[in-house]
Amino acid sequence: MVTIRTRLFLAFLILVGLGFYSLVDWLLEDIRPRYLETMEESMVDTATILASVLSNQIEGDVSTVKNFRTAIKDLENFRTAFGKARDRTFSARIYRLTKTNLTMRVYVTDKTGIVIFDSDEGRDEGKDYSRWNDVHRTLRGEYGARTSHPDPAAPGKSILYVAAPIIDKDEIAGVLTVCKPSDSLVVFIYAAKKKIIQYSIAAALSVVLLGLVFSFWITRPINRLTEYAKAVRDGKRQALPELGKNEIGQLGEAFEQMRDALEGKQYVESYIQTLTHEMKSPLSAIRGASELLQEKMQVAERTKFLKNIRTETERIQNMIERLLQLSALENRKGLTDVQDIDVSELAEEAVESLAPLIVAKRINFDKNIGREIYLSGNRFLIKQSLANLLQNAVDFTPEKGTISVLVKRGDAYIELEVSDDGPGVPDYALDRIFDRFYSLQRPGTSKKSSGLGLTFVKEATALHGGTIALENRPDGGVTARLRFPSTSNSS
Repeated sequence: MVTIRTRLFLAFLILVGLGFYSLVDWLLEDIRPRYLETMEESMVDTATILASVLSNQIEGDVSTVKNFRTAIKDLENFRTAFGKARDRTFSARIYRLTKTNLTMRVYVTDKTGIVIFDSDEGRDEGKDYSRWNDVHRTLRGEYGARTSHPDPAAPGKSILYVAAPIIDKDEIAGVLTVCKPSDSLVVFIYAAKKKIIQYSIAAALSVVLLGLVFSFWITRPINRLTEYAKAVRDGKRQALPELGKNEIGQLGEAFEQMRDALEGKQYVESYIQTLTHEMKSPLSAIRGASELLQEKMQVAERTKFLKNIRTETERIQNMIERLLQLSALENRKGLTDVQDIDVSELAEEAVESLAPLIVAKRINFDKNIGREIYLSGNRFLIKQSLANLLQNAVDFTPEKGTISVLVKRGDAYIELEVSDDGPGVPDYALDRIFDRFYSLQRPGTSKKSSGLGLTFVKEATALHGGTIALENRPDGGVTARLRFPSTSNSS
């Protein structure tokens, strides 16, 4: 099953991946034109300056090629200067490029497009360049530039040509063209692309990490709400987690209200059914006894039936009181009156409260109660839970039997154990022993309890985040074990 978090992250990853790919691809493709534009801009300056220098040297008639050559003073000096520059030894470190030779070429044409000067050792002098865009457009008064690819096998290598007019008396007398191969840009373009790729990878990883955090932030309250819903489904006591004030928080509140409504309805229906069932027997006994009391009978028999009515009435009253107590407990959303409780002191008090019953049955008490063991919780609920377990132990322990009480601290928990040497719990009852109103007959009598004591213990323990277990001992009897998380420090 693909989770929402995974779907969000995958969608985010795809969108970001496509976005980054498009952006990086555009940047990489745009680098070369931008570098060429920069190169062309500097060549325009160079061509304009050199053309202006030649314009200032024009003297006489420039109507023919011959006249144009002779009209420009010091053209041979111009040639000599380029030759010396070409032959000059130098080393210029330009970022990652080490430049050691002159790569710029300059040629000059007259107004008919015939080359009269070529800085590359005069290789194309005398040729007609009038058809080339740099010369043709410049002679027409336009901006002249062109790009050529001298090697068809290497389309990435090109030569850029930029021209400027040579002006004589406000007329175009010739053209000066500066040309430069684009090979020198390769190093800069490669370095720029490498940096863009490196930074893009780093940015992409950062965005992916941000996406993980974002998907976790989005789905965390959903997961918490899911865990809450599962706990409610499993019948666990679970408080609504903190979900914030956003839409998820509102959904959680709606869940909680729905839970309260459903549990309230089920709670009432369940209680009415079980209470009706449990009260049938004592009410039938009371009704039967009251009907018999209307007849003539001996005083002893009348006393017997009156005692029976009183006993069953007390049974109903005890059931109702315990039911109200349990109802109040089950409807709690969390603990109240929380304090640090000395569990050892609480256990002593619970044992002392049952002293009359213990003495009457001559029960031997074996106490192993650790000292100064503290637990954070509701004192009344823990004491009542321990008292209920002790009451059960007393009821099922035979005369002169033994009850053991153990209180100890573990690494992460505090444990309370109550053991007896009674008959134990039948196998068929182990799964139902914590059910509301389920009770077993006390040894030596047909009496049963209200069946609410262990249910109360289970609810109170769960409210503290603890657990309860009831198991038969190998040598007879039962051990009831309460385990609470250790949230308080012992002294």
